[in-house]
Amino acid sequence: MPPASTGASTTVGASTSPSPLQLTPGAAGYRRMSFALFAAGVATFALLYSTQALLPLISADLGATASAASWTVSAATGALALFVLPLSALSERFGRTRMMTVSLAIAVAVGLLVPFAPNVGWLVALRAVQGAAIAGLPASAMAYLAEEVKPKALVAAIGLFVAGNSIGGMSGRILTGWVAQAWGWRAALLSVGALAAVCAVAFRLLLPKARNFTPGSLNPRALAGTVRGHLADPLLVRLYAIGALFMTVFGAVYTVIGYRLTAAPFNLPQGLIGSIFLVYLVGTVSSAAAGKLVARVGRRGALYLAVSTTAAGLLLSLASSLPAILAGLVLITAGFFAGHAVASSSVSHTAKHGRAQASALYQSAYYLGSSAGGTLGAVAFHAAGWPATVLLGILAVLGVVSVTLYGSHAARAERRTHRLHLVHARH
Repeated sequence: MPPASTGASTTVGASTSPSPLQLTPGAAGYRRMSFALFAAGVATFALLYSTQALLPLISADLGATASAASWTVSAATGALALFVLPLSALSERFGRTRMMTVSLAIAVAVGLLVPFAPNVGWLVALRAVQGAAIAGLPASAMAYLAEEVKPKALVAAIGLFVAGNSIGGMSGRILTGWVAQAWGWRAALLSVGALAAVCAVAFRLLLPKARNFTPGSLNPRALAGTVRGHLADPLLVRLYAIGALFMTVFGAVYTVIGYRLTAAPFNLPQGLIGSIFLVYLVGTVSSAAAGKLVARVGRRGALYLAVSTTAAGLLLSLASSLPAILAGLVLITAGFFAGHAVASSSVSHTAKHGRAQASALYQSAYYLGSSAGGTLGAVAFHAAGWPATVLLGILAVLGVVSVTLYGSHAARAERRTHRLHLVHARH
């Protein structure tokens, strides 16, 4: 699918017929491109969530509360949410390759500085800069793929990039957990910075030169008009809300779970807590199965199933048994990823123009939900323990149900209005 305009004065890299210069599976350039963007995905998402598994250690070492330490995650995701739209527009003028290279270089450079932050304030500030830098990569990568890859191979190419994202997010947490157990949280963050640096070098050496990008002059008025149009679409706004609410649950649970499991009666070591993020593999399966689920029960039915699964996991996690808590995390993760897959894919299906902006707005809502969930979940845990964090998650789940029910009601009302217009037209 060609990228939609992002406020540039010309249509960038998109045409109704495929370019003969576009890459196809089996070609050397396609393989290099796939490995390059896989490496970029690993680097960016390992960096983005690098502190999440380390929050109990950061709190203990820097004398910070759970809510204060949680800002080391929320600041990064919040900055990404704020900068993803403007940086995606800048890529229309300066190029996808340049934007991705600069973003990744800055994020890695800051990542190598983060371990030396003297206090929580500096740590949060550096993480915010890092999140803003990372924001330049996701939308630019999607646009690069749409321009440089044959349409029939686009889904597979995007799948590899997303796989890099999930593996980066998971491996970063696992790596930091085990390194921190041996040498402390600063060494753990340094190890993630080193991993990201290696991935960034591989990305730059492997990425083929863009051959189908045409720069355009920025048109802020056109960009603002497109954004206003999306925000005036009730269905898109509901999808943005659903993405944000699902991510509120996920951000709260995974920001706080480390504090719960390091304390009595579990007293788990940091390495095992990092390894808990292997549960993400369940999410990879559930998100891949979301398409078949929608085909069988419809979009709203799939959302209700995702909500029910998430809510069941939250309630199960209240148990004092470690196996029950792990089973709860499995259900929460499966439900979240399925719901996210349904909502995000529905955005591209719903938007009839400016799909790049529609997706960027979804990402903004999604990461704002992550920031809110991480911060509010930690505040709730600090005030009243894990049950309070679960209550926050249940409220967010009920929000998804409310939005979905309202959407069903609005769709029925629209169909009734349409039928009445047809009746009046006949008479």
